[in-house]
Amino acid sequence: MARKAAPAEHMDDVDAVTGAVLTASRLLVAVSARSLADVEERVTLPQFRMLVVLSSRGDTKLVALAESLGVAPSTAMRMVDRLIAAGLADRQTNPDNRRETLLRLTEEGRRTVGNVTARRRQEIAAIVERLDPLRRTALIEALTDFNRAGGEPPAPLPDGGGAPHPLGWGEAATAG
Repeated sequence: MARKAAPAEHMDDVDAVTGAVLTASRLLVAVSARSLADVEERVTLPQFRMLVVLSSRGDTKLVALAESLGVAPSTAMRMVDRLIAAGLADRQTNPDNRRETLLRLTEEGRRTVGNVTARRRQEIAAIVERLDPLRRTALIEALTDFNRAGGEPPAPLPDGGGAPHPLGWGEAATAG
């Protein structure tokens, strides 16, 4: 199917924004990797993402977890097995349907998500503090729109304004 050509100035704009977002994503991946430094022997970045999904969703069926992560159920099962072996997740029979198994975080898994997220939030805050306040406002607006366009739900405030989003993403900063 042929795509309709966009005006040249629009393409330049899209290319410039895409380049800036790619650069920012490299920075955020580096921050993510550093935040995992204390647990890297036990948890990879994809496994941490699974922990985050379990943290935000609670008890979850394997198929729903795989779908959330965009992986095949067999891949999700291998990841879950590793997290269970590390003591970060466990399986439990669904009390509403004994033929189903639910996956959830252990207390150690919740602590791990909390600690890694706190380190990540601290490093991102240090970067954001170096921005001019007007640029921060513009960044809030741009990232809120970007997250919405990508289907990412907003994060509640870290000061108790709802359950904390493990990655600290979303519209939280717009509330202040």
